[in-house]
Amino acid sequence: MRYYLSLCAASLLLLASCKQKEETDFLAANIDSTVKPGDDFFLYANGGWIKKTPIPAAESGWGIGNLVNEEIYNRKKKINENAVTEKAADGSVTQKIGDFWFSGMDTTNIDRQGLQPLSDQFQSINKAQTADDIVSLTADLHAESVNALFGDYVAQDDKNSEVMAYQLSQGGLGMPNRDYYFKTDSRTVSVQNAYKTYLGKIFSRLPGADTSAAAVAHKVSAVYGLETRLATSSRTLADLRDPYKNYNKMTLAALQQTCPAFNWNSYFSKLGMHAPDTVIVGQPEFLSALSTQLKSTAIQDWKDYLTAHLVMSSAGFLDNTTFMDNFQYRQALSGAKEPRIRWKRVLDAEEGEIGEALGQLFVKEYFSEKARQRYSDLVEAIRTAYKERIEKLSWMSAETKQRALAKLSAITKKVGYPDKWKDFSAMKIDRGPFVLNIERANKWWHQYRFSKLGKPVDRTEWDMTPQTYNAYYNPSNNEIVLPAGMFAVPGKRDEDLDDAFVYGYAAASTIGHEITHGFDDQGRQYDSKGNLKGWWQPADSIQFTDRAGRIIRQFTEFNPVDTLHINGSATQGENIADLGGLLLGLDAFKKTDTYKKGEKIDGFTPLQRYFLGYAYSWMIQERKERLANQVMTDVHAPAKERVNGPLANIPEFYEAFNIKPGDKMYRPDSLRVSIW
Repeated sequence: MRYYLSLCAASLLLLASCKQKEETDFLAANIDSTVKPGDDFFLYANGGWIKKTPIPAAESGWGIGNLVNEEIYNRKKKINENAVTEKAADGSVTQKIGDFWFSGMDTTNIDRQGLQPLSDQFQSINKAQTADDIVSLTADLHAESVNALFGDYVAQDDKNSEVMAYQLSQGGLGMPNRDYYFKTDSRTVSVQNAYKTYLGKIFSRLPGADTSAAAVAHKVSAVYGLETRLATSSRTLADLRDPYKNYNKMTLAALQQTCPAFNWNSYFSKLGMHAPDTVIVGQPEFLSALSTQLKSTAIQDWKDYLTAHLVMSSAGFLDNTTFMDNFQYRQALSGAKEPRIRWKRVLDAEEGEIGEALGQLFVKEYFSEKARQRYSDLVEAIRTAYKERIEKLSWMSAETKQRALAKLSAITKKVGYPDKWKDFSAMKIDRGPFVLNIERANKWWHQYRFSKLGKPVDRTEWDMTPQTYNAYYNPSNNEIVLPAGMFAVPGKRDEDLDDAFVYGYAAASTIGHEITHGFDDQGRQYDSKGNLKGWWQPADSIQFTDRAGRIIRQFTEFNPVDTLHINGSATQGENIADLGGLLLGLDAFKKTDTYKKGEKIDGFTPLQRYFLGYAYSWMIQERKERLANQVMTDVHAPAKERVNGPLANIPEFYEAFNIKPGDKMYRPDSLRVSIW
């Protein structure tokens, strides 16, 4: 999957303004001529823009993705404002959009209500007396998308992609991942302290509770201690990448033995589902540790833990004080100086709950069938380039090549928007409390997803909305999904953009990237039908692992912030996809008339503009807090390294910008990574 700040293609969101002739090409205008392209290509290509563009106080970073999203936000806002004034039929998409917007923007009533909309949940938690009560409460909270105890979901069985399976994973932490509980560097300690302060604010505001300093301090210590014990048995980011080690299929009886203190039959019954015959457990040792904690941790501590997680999950939809308490903690992770404006936060919430309903209105306005066809064709150009690369590989056997080509040919492309829309008619949205709309929507989604258990797999479904600024590869479906919102360049129309830019910016940065995910360290382990199944010859797997090891070592050298180095193992899949995307985009571009003619634009050759277009897709500056959080929690490397890292391995980059020994980005042939 692309990191959300990436950008993939030329503008499909047609702007109303007339085309203006620019005195200076927009790529040339962003150049920082004080930086040598061979020393830091990211800053050479984007440094001019970065120098003159401050990060807004409400943001943790600001870049090309934000500029694209500004246009998308404004279009979504217009749709919502129109919907709220229409006399739409009850239950219609327009009614739900309008009422959701109204309830989210009704700040007077939201602030007046305070925590009152959560009163029923508070009462249920306060009544708990036994571990079985905790089980029952966990089921209720999971149905409302509250992160508590563990994660569970229904998805395709990795080893049988035709079957929807019930799956369990580690979870239940208040901070982003396990490392935040154990690292002792000053930045992580500041996050730990901010989180403890936030927990204290939650407990000091609970209605009807003992809010004395001593009582609050005890609750904070108990909850933080419980989460730390759960974190101890949680796997690291890198360890979560191995699909085989994180696939442990067992019977319901075996699950009960693994986590005996948790009454699984009672849990399933409370969720309103039949207990499955088998389950897939990602991290069995975590569930064993959870069982131990259910036996040894006081019920009151569990009640405080559940209360805290309920408030944390709901904070964005409650009164301003509750929201700001959460925001002040999140500042330690993001570095943002002030909250994002209210209407954008409401649109963000809407994306998560009824985004596909909004998408039906969005594509009617802003995404043409002609545009959809153009990028569908570009997918095929990349597919052809990949086919030719696989056929020419010197390190892969003929048998593995044959299977790789079969998988490549079978990749499904989804471009723009779904051909079949979800039916949201049963989801109740009204103009009452905002948080209750969120809760009902979450329950609808939980029922929708869990009802898939035992049913045929719907391979036409999308997991992103059409207006989303992102894209993904799904190994179980062997598909790439490219939403309409991803295809945008701020302030540009499609006809404004030359092929050299588009192939770097679109074909490389997203389409080639996503297709390569089918053959990265994880994706390559799934066959053409989406099953986790060995299809490589052993010698070829050894060759791949050796080559992937080189990109792991390369990225581990990068030190983006403070003393933190990139986790080369955890990020290897995205780094492989970036390198593959650049090579595939380049191969496809070389077949175009633009490349063959070699005409310069504003002094840059087509080859140079190709690489500048790729760098433009990562044009961003970020606060240190966000960079640190990304390095610790994300499988994507920061933007700067995603430009400089893969480019340093590509001979044509050296040719285009005359990179020589002594330049900081220069890597001798023996160190350059070559996989696909």
